Amino acid sequence: MAIPEGKGAWTAVVGTKGQIVIPKEARDMFGICPGDTLVILGDAERGLAIPPKEQFNEWISAVFEGGKR
Repeated sequence: MAIPEGKGAWTAVVGTKGQIVIPKEARDMFGICPGDTLVILGDAERGLAIPPKEQFNEWISAVFEGGKR
C-alpha cells in the first residue's frame, strides 16, 4: 500500500528518561526544528496528539470542548 502524499506513520521508542525521538521524516513534514517547543495534548480515551503549529488553536478547542473531527 502506498502512503498518500502528506500522510505518514512512524514509530518511536521511549527512552529511560521518557524522551522520544521524532523521526526525521515527521520532523521534515511538519517543519520541526531543534529548539522548537511542542505542545502534547492528551485524552485518556483518544490518546496523545502533537498538533502542527498552524493548527494548534483548532486542535486545542476540539480536545477541551469534546469536539470530533
